[in-house]
Amino acid sequence: MKAKRRCAWAEGNALHEAYHDREWGVPIRDSRALWELLMLEGFQAGLAWIVVLRKRAALRTAFKQFDPRKVARFGESDVQQLLRDEGIIRSRAKIIATIQGARVFLTMRDSGEDFATWAWGFVGGKPIQRKGTDPVAAQTDLSLQISKALKKKGFKFVGPVIVYAWMQAAGMVNDHSKECFRRVPVSKLR
Repeated sequence: MKAKRRCAWAEGNALHEAYHDREWGVPIRDSRALWELLMLEGFQAGLAWIVVLRKRAALRTAFKQFDPRKVARFGESDVQQLLRDEGIIRSRAKIIATIQGARVFLTMRDSGEDFATWAWGFVGGKPIQRKGTDPVAAQTDLSLQISKALKKKGFKFVGPVIVYAWMQAAGMVNDHSKECFRRVPVSKLR
């Protein structure tokens, strides 16, 4: 039986392979899930994505399943408790950025601005289909534009590299390689 060809970054680690095969590049239209992914991408800053994948369940527990209403109410005692939690990525700046991100998410929602609709508006509402033969960019002009817009809203840890990784993971851009078995199925998802 012929082995499945994956994007090179996903090969050789069962957790990476499962994430790649089931999640990466699948369009996320749910505002809360899209926000959660942006927060997780922020936790990745300076680390490998595998670290986030290994700690994702603990991060979800610590951040109340990334319920923005609950996270927005976190105060200094919650921050201190999270800094003691060995199961998560213990960065004060990233924890505070997640709390701030929850507050921004709720401000947008309360003003009638749906986070997913807003984010997907940058790509015209449908995934960008890259060729799969070009080198994968670390950032693009569009990720820089989205990064600036997120920062203007008040989000933190949303530089253009993080934003591009989020766009790829959330299916806003299909960056599966030409040889990858997920490229064509993902290209049909809207």
